[in-house]
Amino acid sequence: MLCLGIESTAHTFGVSVVSSDGKVLSDVKDAYKAPPGSGIHPREASRHHSEAAPKLVQDALDVAKVRLDEIDAIAYSAGPGLGPCLRVGATVARALASYYRKPLVPANHAIGHIELGCLLSGAKDPVVLLVSGGHTMIVACHSGRWRVFGETLDITVGQLIDQFGREAGLSSPAGPQIENLAKASNEYVPLPYSVKGNDVSLSGVITSAKKLMHSGNNVSKVSFSLQETAFAMLTEVTERALAFSEKKEVLVTGGVAANSRLKEMLDVMCREQDSKLYMIPREKSGDCGLQIAWTGILAYQAGITIPIDQSFVKQSWRLDRVDAPWRN
Repeated sequence: MLCLGIESTAHTFGVSVVSSDGKVLSDVKDAYKAPPGSGIHPREASRHHSEAAPKLVQDALDVAKVRLDEIDAIAYSAGPGLGPCLRVGATVARALASYYRKPLVPANHAIGHIELGCLLSGAKDPVVLLVSGGHTMIVACHSGRWRVFGETLDITVGQLIDQFGREAGLSSPAGPQIENLAKASNEYVPLPYSVKGNDVSLSGVITSAKKLMHSGNNVSKVSFSLQETAFAMLTEVTERALAFSEKKEVLVTGGVAANSRLKEMLDVMCREQDSKLYMIPREKSGDCGLQIAWTGILAYQAGITIPIDQSFVKQSWRLDRVDAPWRN
């Protein structure tokens, strides 16, 4: 079977066609670009999505060499995310499903990151570190649901990086630029290290990092220190979840999974724990229609569809409140 997936939770509008055997037939996207020094404006991002959607849907079909009447199901990102952006993707999916009389499948964006990571990396039953602009969570699956072992108590690691980047005059997402700045230094400046149980708190890190930068410290030095502190915290709580669950796999997925320094730290930890580290491929770590299309396949095969008049979007839709019967 074939599923067309539509992603529109934040700055990216993506469309993908994937088959039930995991073959990627197409994966196209376009992103709203915020002005330097500013973040994502939901209204402007949703306007971008509305304008980009028709061409991207057609491009995805053209690349896949299929017609819409050959698609078996249509999946959309129902949440979590920015309300105006979510509504654009949902509206496009509803219109296509209604006109072509196709089953409609709501997909959780966070679960999409995880399931795509498993598909592309080969991980089977991992402890997952999900790190992006919208998520910082350590999860593992049990009894048909992804269970949360730990998470951020305030801002996500993606928000931490983007907020610091904006303060430095960079545009969002700032991850690649901050990573490059950090590579230019190896001088560590102490920043607050806050692990509470298996949760992390990153608000003190960003406050202190901004103060350090404005007090005359080199941006590269502060970027290096910010990464070292935040990633050490994430490595600690991931190791604790791995030891508790007695699993032998760690999967890192989400946009921040593209960071090479995070991979280095987790790789050392996994080797010490006699476990294997899996990373989603760098080019697929960010938001994309593929994560929604593949999750849509899994959900549809498990019997999950929704009538168009009952379809929804949820700005806050925790992954541990979503059934994943394909994981039983």
